[in-house]
Amino acid sequence: MAKKTSLNYIGLDADQSAKLTQKLNTLLATYSVFYINTRGYHWNIKGNDFFELHVKFEELYEDLKLKIDEIAERIATLGHTPLHSYSDYVKTSQVKETRDVSDGKTAVKHILDSFQKLLVQQRDLLDISAQTGDEGTNSLMSDYISQQEKLAWMYASYLGR
Repeated sequence: MAKKTSLNYIGLDADQSAKLTQKLNTLLATYSVFYINTRGYHWNIKGNDFFELHVKFEELYEDLKLKIDEIAERIATLGHTPLHSYSDYVKTSQVKETRDVSDGKTAVKHILDSFQKLLVQQRDLLDISAQTGDEGTNSLMSDYISQQEKLAWMYASYLGR
């Protein structure tokens, strides 16, 4: 006898959506810590590249802020509660907090490391959301991946990689 599945209010398997939401909450936490790190780079950057990096870091944290909101809203759309405390973010994030970073190259290295972690998580979510039939999450992850691969290339180019 086949297992009966229950659907959530947007027509997705409720159990699969719950598993997907756990990974989305980890992604939300990772984005949130990356966001606050980037704000710190923006505020504390010093040196010859100040004007260029100060602007770039602001562009980046503004983009991260939008993505944080989209991920949280996606979690709510799936019928679950997004993480919303910094203690949960720090505990759950795959990006670690940074402190007192004022050197541009060091900040960019941290940004590239954060992008790498996000891209791995998002590719995993892309696979899971495809298996679940969750086109909303799948589309979001696909868009993020293509944008961030380009940004990672640009930041890596800054470092001469």
